[in-house]
Amino acid sequence: MPNTVPIDALRVSAYRIPCDAPEADGTLTWRATTLVAVELDAGGHTGVGYSYTDSCVVGLLNDTLADAIRAQDPLAPQRAHRALLHAVRNLGGNGLAMDALSAVDCALWDLKARLLDVPLCVLFGAVRDAVPIYGSGGFTSYDDGQLAKQLADWVERDGCHAVKMKIGAEIGRDPARVAIARRAIGDAALFVDANGALTPRTALAFIETVARHDVRWFEEPVSSDDASGLRRVRDGIGARGLAVDVAAGEYAATPEAFRTLLRTEAVDVLQADATRCGGFTGFLAAAAQADAAHTDFSAHCAPALHLHVACAAPRLRHIEWFHDHVRVEAMLFDGVPVPAAGVIRPDLSRAGNGLTLRAGLACRVA
Repeated sequence: MPNTVPIDALRVSAYRIPCDAPEADGTLTWRATTLVAVELDAGGHTGVGYSYTDSCVVGLLNDTLADAIRAQDPLAPQRAHRALLHAVRNLGGNGLAMDALSAVDCALWDLKARLLDVPLCVLFGAVRDAVPIYGSGGFTSYDDGQLAKQLADWVERDGCHAVKMKIGAEIGRDPARVAIARRAIGDAALFVDANGALTPRTALAFIETVARHDVRWFEEPVSSDDASGLRRVRDGIGARGLAVDVAAGEYAATPEAFRTLLRTEAVDVLQADATRCGGFTGFLAAAAQADAAHTDFSAHCAPALHLHVACAAPRLRHIEWFHDHVRVEAMLFDGVPVPAAGVIRPDLSRAGNGLTLRAGLACRVA
């Protein structure tokens, strides 16, 4: 194997998948999900990475960043990560530019593993051979029957020990929805996610109201940009003697953003999303910060993408088995994981992440 392997080709594509029903959370509504995929060819192999973002990122990758991407060595993805950070400097370190960089970083790591003919989790250094999942959806746009069925299916069909529902669009209606969820899932752990829709005062009033339903996890009760507000909620929950973890971090894109959440002791569980925080390089850096801070860690969404890197993350609790992304990944890729008894496992017979983008997809938009 040579010390460097030139990248022969870069292919970028976007796919917009309509939702199977209208969806909403505490702050947003949507009717489709867009995935932007990056494929890199080198040495007779293809690495694939992706991000859930806007299709405009295709132009950014094909035009602004193409030369910088092709100049990278897939055997040195961490060095490539630094080079690409410099390339997007004037575009800002968050948002669409980081989404684009994240997809490339994941593709580079996947390509390295395929060139070395090892599963990606082996390349990272796995500390576990399976990762627990929690079912996630329970959208505020669902009626009571849809909510109950979706949550119950994750428990009964997939063996999930925890499920998550959205709250915050109509906070006065949410206690009744939480009661419905509790009846549907039996003894499974119940998580709620406000997507930053509340204030510390309303968040604490809500969690006290639903305490009898044994909610275990409160995600983004306030904006994840409000570390002091998250800390107020966390302290208030503790003062009430409730065993509810505060979680946030899915929108963090830089080491500094993760460090702020940890330094201020704003969360019980730090979340990270490899499609937003700089790919696998950024995800593992965030995991290391959480480990150093003795704080548990969780992978946000994109379960097929996160599986291998989650196997290598210390203090990891689980991966979010998000309804939209499970559907999209099964449509677009061969080799996606299938849950059994509430966990997913990497296929160690396949090199890299084990995913292959299906050819000739009708839903391509760019």
